[in-house]
Amino acid sequence: MPRSAASTLVFPVSPVPRAAERDRRRTSASSVLRSVLEHGPVARSTVARLTGLSPASVTEHCARLAGLGLIRESPAPRRSRGVGRPHVPVELDDARFVVGGVHVAVPYTTVALLDLRGRVLARRELKHERTDPGRVLARAAEGLAALFAEASGRRPLGVGVAVGGWVDRETGTVVEHELLGWREVPVRELLAARTGLPVQVDGHARALVNGERLFGRARGSRSVLHLFVGNVVDAAFATHDEVHHGPRSAAGAIAHLPVPGGTEPCPCGRTGCLQVELGERTLCRRARAAGVTDSANPMHVVAAAAAGDAVARRLLVERARATGRAAALLLDVLNPETVVVTEVGVIHFEECLDALREAAGNSRSAAVLPTSFPDSVLAVAGGSVLLDALFRDPLGASPEGI
Repeated sequence: MPRSAASTLVFPVSPVPRAAERDRRRTSASSVLRSVLEHGPVARSTVARLTGLSPASVTEHCARLAGLGLIRESPAPRRSRGVGRPHVPVELDDARFVVGGVHVAVPYTTVALLDLRGRVLARRELKHERTDPGRVLARAAEGLAALFAEASGRRPLGVGVAVGGWVDRETGTVVEHELLGWREVPVRELLAARTGLPVQVDGHARALVNGERLFGRARGSRSVLHLFVGNVVDAAFATHDEVHHGPRSAAGAIAHLPVPGGTEPCPCGRTGCLQVELGERTLCRRARAAGVTDSANPMHVVAAAAAGDAVARRLLVERARATGRAAALLLDVLNPETVVVTEVGVIHFEECLDALREAAGNSRSAAVLPTSFPDSVLAVAGGSVLLDALFRDPLGASPEGI
């Protein structure tokens, strides 16, 4: 080949280095934003030490995050040991934006607004008139619109949706929710069309693992198991800041694990499946049979126990102990550092928490904790889905990407 021809050859540029650079920048921006969340107000030099990034890189990322409105300089400059030039720490800007949270339970939907710290600013419960997905999601969109209208001066970033059952996070689809009767419901598509906002969807146990590691007592834990016991019973597991999803996000389905000695018939045809043994429907039915309440609301059982009803207290303690035995099975398999349990008795009564811990096994090294959000767990679940996306990729899930 003539030299002149060879000198004109143009080889295509591989997209791999560019993709790797984007991934590096995304990971670095996430590390910086998480450090500001956890330690702010914090000096940029401290962020560099915490993240292992160069001071120049931290300065660049802080400028970018500040430009997006996610962080701001703290109004009170600090001096190092009282001498020298003052440095200006940075902190999360939690007054500019809100995120919408939607949690779809069996009897009602919770809609909420959260700030960037995961704090619930407003919420409403929308009792289901019927459970067909179109109607449930339409009412959720209406409820969110009303809350957004009341959040004057704050811009909505998007909506997070948490639902029980089998939820495919990648497609934003509820694959199957037995108690609601939902099958292959494109929640993200339907809610995005109604709200005009970005929507993220995940299972509620995984959503709450993310809430715990971002804003709760499990922050910094190397491995976290979350066990959710409501009408739906499911679990989620995270290691080193990564939640395990499995193929099509099917991980965490424990509803049909067998409970030794269980007597409740399950719609699957077996007896003693975990969800029918521990579910709130069973708790309320047993409470009605014992004359504690005539309600299908588990909080009425909690109220009776708080008022001194010994039978109500016994039912809650027995349920907590059974939950502990279920947790023990998962502890044997996963051996997590921290276990977080969302269950009404454990949330409200120390006696139930003690029964749970005893049944889970005191000899294990795992810390067994109740949810960090006892008064707002469902609202936090919904909002955490969107906030997890934001803190994982602030450059892509931030206002610039909307």
